[in-house]
Amino acid sequence: MRKVEGIVRATELLRAWAEDLAAWRIPESILSGVTESPWVLPDEVFARRADRYLAAPCGPSYERAMEALGPGGSVLDIGAGAGAASLPLASRTTGLTAVDSHQPLLDDLVRRAVPLGLTPVVVCGTWPEAAPKVPEADVVLCHHVIYNVADLAPFIAALTGHARRRVVAEITVRHPLADLNPYWKQFHGLDRPEGPTAEQVIEILQALGLQVKAEHWARPEMAEYDSFATLVDVTRRRLCLPPERRDDVAAALSNAGVTEECPPDLGSSGRELVTLWWPGSSTTSS
Repeated sequence: MRKVEGIVRATELLRAWAEDLAAWRIPESILSGVTESPWVLPDEVFARRADRYLAAPCGPSYERAMEALGPGGSVLDIGAGAGAASLPLASRTTGLTAVDSHQPLLDDLVRRAVPLGLTPVVVCGTWPEAAPKVPEADVVLCHHVIYNVADLAPFIAALTGHARRRVVAEITVRHPLADLNPYWKQFHGLDRPEGPTAEQVIEILQALGLQVKAEHWARPEMAEYDSFATLVDVTRRRLCLPPERRDDVAAALSNAGVTEECPPDLGSSGRELVTLWWPGSSTTSS
């Protein structure tokens, strides 16, 4: 009976998660008025973050991964971007596989990896669709991807099944696009969702029978764009506003306290974070 109740609980949590993510769809009446995609992939943010973390590795996600690698081990990085999660582990990495849906970011990762003595295997694709194409690893990383995944159960199962020692995931406390909610209200009169949240992820992992641990922490402020103008343009596109509204967006950001000296990325990954880790289930040898 307890097992059945657990399955029912997991099903309910997974359904709520998918519904919460579906609520983030932008109304067609707004989308139809613009020619630029609002789903901007800010390569500059990922590149700057990778460079900063390589220069000064820190934080619970880094620590939990290094702990699991011990004297050495292989790494699989899902949603690898430019390598911010995996490349700081280079001193203990015996082999690196990186999966991302954006090939230019994978090319960027390879360029950074070579001077570190690594020759990564890169796979351009999504997870878990790419799972059959990649080897299992001692440590599996997944940073800032989970909020993009509506069907979470197979995604988590593939992460766990590919890890021999540990899965380390990093997510924001709340949906990263929630930082833009006040601006959606200001410019479109639209109330945007607040969920899902990191607590829901933890509940889902527990309901799936995983022995998950969590640590809340805050990332120090950093300039994620080289100019305030770039932040304004990215934010404008995310808000489905035409180029002639650029000055309005700049004024809104300034009024909200966003500084030109340290322009953050709104809608990628916030400062309030949670590191999650749990044992892998792979029994293959290294």
